Amino acid sequence: MNVPLDSLLEILDNGALSGARSVPVLMPVALDQTYDYLVPDGVEVPPGSFVLVPFGPQTRIGIVWDGQRGDGKAVDPKKLKSLTSLIDAPRLPEISMRFAEWVARYTLAPLGMVARMMMSADAAFEPPKHRFGVRLVEGAPLPPKMTQARTRVLEIAADGLIRVKSDLANLAACSTGVIDGLAASGNLVEVAIPERVFPRPQPAHATTDFTDKQAQAVATLVAAVDAKNFSVTLLDGVTGSGKTEVYFEAVARALEVGDQALIMLPEIALTSQFLDRFAQRFGAPPVEWHSALSPAERGRIWKGVARGDVRCVVGARSALFLPFVQLGLIVIDEEHDQGFKQEDRVHYQARDMAVVRGNLGKFPVVLASATPSIESHVNALVGRYRHAVLPGRFSGVAMPDVSLIDLKAEKLEPGKWLAQRLVGAITETLEKDQQTLLFLNRRGYAPLTLCRACGHRLECPQCTAWLVEHRFKKKLTCHHCGFSLSLPEKCPKCGEPGTLVACGPGVERVQEEVKERFPDARVALLSSDLIPGLAEMREIIRGIEAREFDIIIGTQIVAKGHNFPGLALVGVVDGDLGLAHGADPRSAERTFQLLHQVTGRAGRTSFVGRGFVQTYSTDHPVMQAIVAGDRDAFLNYEVKTRQSGLLPPYGRLAAIVISARDKALTEVTARDIARRAPQSEVISVLGPVEAPIAVVRGRHRWRLLVKAPRDVDLQAYLRAWAGTIPKLKSDVRITVDIDPYNFL
Repeated sequence: MNVPLDSLLEILDNGALSGARSVPVLMPVALDQTYDYLVPDGVEVPPGSFVLVPFGPQTRIGIVWDGQRGDGKAVDPKKLKSLTSLIDAPRLPEISMRFAEWVARYTLAPLGMVARMMMSADAAFEPPKHRFGVRLVEGAPLPPKMTQARTRVLEIAADGLIRVKSDLANLAACSTGVIDGLAASGNLVEVAIPERVFPRPQPAHATTDFTDKQAQAVATLVAAVDAKNFSVTLLDGVTGSGKTEVYFEAVARALEVGDQALIMLPEIALTSQFLDRFAQRFGAPPVEWHSALSPAERGRIWKGVARGDVRCVVGARSALFLPFVQLGLIVIDEEHDQGFKQEDRVHYQARDMAVVRGNLGKFPVVLASATPSIESHVNALVGRYRHAVLPGRFSGVAMPDVSLIDLKAEKLEPGKWLAQRLVGAITETLEKDQQTLLFLNRRGYAPLTLCRACGHRLECPQCTAWLVEHRFKKKLTCHHCGFSLSLPEKCPKCGEPGTLVACGPGVERVQEEVKERFPDARVALLSSDLIPGLAEMREIIRGIEAREFDIIIGTQIVAKGHNFPGLALVGVVDGDLGLAHGADPRSAERTFQLLHQVTGRAGRTSFVGRGFVQTYSTDHPVMQAIVAGDRDAFLNYEVKTRQSGLLPPYGRLAAIVISARDKALTEVTARDIARRAPQSEVISVLGPVEAPIAVVRGRHRWRLLVKAPRDVDLQAYLRAWAGTIPKLKSDVRITVDIDPYNFL
């Protein structure tokens, strides 16, 4: 229950302070310690409780921790402040506290910032807001003056349902004043709307027929749930092999034995097909958790998870920090996806932290992918993870036939971006009434705009990056900071009109070419910056599934788990795009995963699909593996490369980025920090060097890369190093990223 300020003051006035005790409170801010607050006798504040406390000049929400944390100085008990009030919200489970501490130690993030991620639903800590509606009063005499509007309202309300006034008015095509009049006459009565109940998935709602290989994988996963202890299983199956249906059986068993389940997806907002399949299997939809939810809904779900009312969550990476009380299974679908890495505030890899959460809770974790990460592949190879393999498609159809189009030999027409061989394949596919997907992982119309008169290139004023033209929006936009401006009519440098030209293709430019070449084709463009919201995106995906479009053009969002039955052809416009980042040790792996996933969208049901990859690098191991359909060849090549370079998972990396608004200050600080690095025979410190993107949002950036063997305590080394760094100037920021994925 809430114990408000006036009640606490009354207790204090009655002399209860003489026996008051203190409790440690963790604040959700960038601090790594708890603060003691007084609690009067007679007031129970168990660990995990959420409380309002005075914090500096403000009153803020904190969490009562189950022990003091950090190196804060002892405070005279007479100077301690008292709690302001307790908050009527479910307590944070003890295991969530242990998980927060583990994540903070590993990522070197302040514990308060990890706790902040566990409080990601502000509405959960606010007083409940009751919603009111109206319903019909049966048997009440009609008002003396009946109008057509009043008649319509009473006819609709005759079903006895409770409706919000505005909803009832909309249904009856009248104003809310009509509703108020009927309430005043006693024909309608205002009542509280009951809180919605979360749907409960039914484990036995439907059964699935499995192939022998699928049945073996199901048995492995179900046995892991039944064992009631920690394990990690890599569910490794080609695209279309039925991985989702297989791990659904593990979810069913977890629900059957009374556990909660969490399924994490990299693009939860786009997974309408997944949600439909879940509902078909379990008779109810899962509870979704993602950034598109309203604040009120986030609060309702947070409380539902903490109370155990929510049994299965399908969510983005942040769902891992929900306050589960009975979590018994985590599934990471598309476990290889870079979307599970958070790049701001607390830098964490959700896939790896999910494994930690399973270890702390002593329950199984399932990693599912058609293109496992090198880390997961090696863990399965050495027996650290169990390995369940689905080698063929559920439909029995062979994998797509993929060919390379060598752009050095097959020249593109001037101003065009689709090779003639690909254009011919699209024509054949249209004639067969089948669908084509054109993939280019570059948003906008063109990545660069320059002046033909003076050569000036339009750059972001806040970042060292070109402005990307978005022709549909008639804007130039920076994809790093969000800066945008309207397309200028003149060159901003030389002032010449009509001299600005777009260089290179984005998906909008590919769409322009497609409409020119195939004017009668129905075209859908899937790009996150062009579709206004979640509902619109899902509607387009449903339309593609229903074959309402002939040609789909999209960025990487089309490569993530979609099943389009009519899709026969996939064309990759620029297969080399991901290989351009030579400083990124994961560039080859990511390119292979993306190309394999996107070409795997073709021919998943009743016919063999085709794929074409346009490239200038036909000899690259990635391209050779894609065209040969030999995933193992690429994995072996990449594993050897990582081993020889002591790169993850055979070594450990940490990136340190120093930034400030002053360029000279950034460089001087970075060099001073580098000089203070502790000497080590096994740990290497590379740099400092200016970051590839040297300025972001007006802040200059320098980078250091720390490289260590796998068995070295890298965090201890970094903590010791941090202890040697003097107080920095107020504008200087240092960001530490353990296991970095972004090398720009």
